[in-house]
Amino acid sequence: MELNVHNIKGKKTGKKVKLDSSVFGVEPNNHAIYLDVKSYLANKRQGTHKTKQRSDIKGSTRKIKKQKGTGTARAGSIKNPLFRGGGRIFGPVPRDYAQKVNKKVKRLARKSALSIKAKEKSIFVIEDFQMEKPSTKDFTKILTALGLSGKKNLFVLEELNKNVYLSSRNLRNSSVVINSELNTYGISNASNLIISEGAIPQIESLLNR
Repeated sequence: MELNVHNIKGKKTGKKVKLDSSVFGVEPNNHAIYLDVKSYLANKRQGTHKTKQRSDIKGSTRKIKKQKGTGTARAGSIKNPLFRGGGRIFGPVPRDYAQKVNKKVKRLARKSALSIKAKEKSIFVIEDFQMEKPSTKDFTKILTALGLSGKKNLFVLEELNKNVYLSSRNLRNSSVVINSELNTYGISNASNLIISEGAIPQIESLLNR
């Protein structure tokens, strides 16, 4: 598959980029995508939730009433979960939600996600560009010129460009990553991929190891 290379004004430069069919033209594996996305979302969970159980409650440990003869259930502590202010039964505790996915499965998932975007014609190639200073206004002009304003877009750059990143940070539907940060969730969650010309060979090299 060949794609035209556009400049930041949305015009075709006359250059074309040939996408490697082993990365952008594979038969999509939906289960691999599911596993990688599930792992990504699970790994983002902090797992720092915690409620006070019986042993964590501060209070007296004396027996609050006699064992027999009250006509009610026996109770040995004010920290009993059945009482107001007592500990919580089986409450959440800190835990690690991380899920492991094999490297080959991750690689297949990313290839599958990229192939789906290529089939949907949702990949745009833009020539490498620089921004002299952070400017959300200028970044929005680039999106408008490409006809992608108001859509959920993912920019993939060859290398870190702080000004481009800062320019996109205020826009809810646009994000900027470098090629090594590209993941299945980001690809699948975006409506369009805007890849810089220099990032294409690097993506293909990463996924063809």
